[in-house]
Amino acid sequence: MIMHVKEPDSLAYEDFIKLALKEDMPFGDITTDNLAIESKLVKARLTGHEDGILAGLSIFKRTFMLVDKDITDDNFQQYKKDGLEISAGDIIAELILPPGTLLKGERVALNLITHLSGIATLTDKFVNLVGKDGPAISDTRKTIPGLRVLQKYAVRVGGGTNHRMSLSDAVLIKNNHISLAGGIIEAVERIKARIGHTVKIEVEVSDIQGVHQALTAGVDIIMLDNFSPDKAAQASEIIGDKAVVELSGGINLDNIRDYISAGVYIISIGALTHSVKALDMSLHVVD
Repeated sequence: MIMHVKEPDSLAYEDFIKLALKEDMPFGDITTDNLAIESKLVKARLTGHEDGILAGLSIFKRTFMLVDKDITDDNFQQYKKDGLEISAGDIIAELILPPGTLLKGERVALNLITHLSGIATLTDKFVNLVGKDGPAISDTRKTIPGLRVLQKYAVRVGGGTNHRMSLSDAVLIKNNHISLAGGIIEAVERIKARIGHTVKIEVEVSDIQGVHQALTAGVDIIMLDNFSPDKAAQASEIIGDKAVVELSGGINLDNIRDYISAGVYIISIGALTHSVKALDMSLHVVD
């Protein structure tokens, strides 16, 4: 169970939800709008259908509030909260809503909460495999456009850490930068000549030669890209305490334990956000 994770401000994701709702209802909901259902309030139940970590309940609720400006927190009875383990059959929340509000918001709301809970659940699996004394599990920028703030929030809910949020946040010199600049040392020298001394510099390397070049250049963080466990251990020994060691590329649930003793500080995993399986949930009207 993961606790004390600050939720993103709704202003950071409301535009995305509005876009999703507009995509789903460009000209209204032709089914709901023509059913002429009575406007009395109905109860619906959000239920989990597999074990996992819950993430995105506030985002789920906010979706219905954007469908109908009259909806408030009073329309929801919450039985779980983000970061808690849920099991198949658990009732997560109950909603008391007008039928039109429920029907128009349910798909977007479910898409978001099941996706974010899937991210939190997968992150939690990686965190448990490395253990509390193992390397930190981090995300990457391999996120769905427009969803980065929420996806990175879900990673934190699952016990992981966030890599840079955007290209504006930190210097990370990757393979294409190195090729265009003429080498690792040349790339680092160009960056150092233009940024302040308070900005850390990270370099991605693909072999041991690159490790030596990064150390010569005096970088703060060295990312080992697609290193085998043995090569990662060799690189970590060479680096020692001269730089923070990050590992990325090809890490999955089956092989991550092979890297625990490699001496890396951080393992960044793109799969946390770019190819995660949604956690199964449903939203059904109840009597």
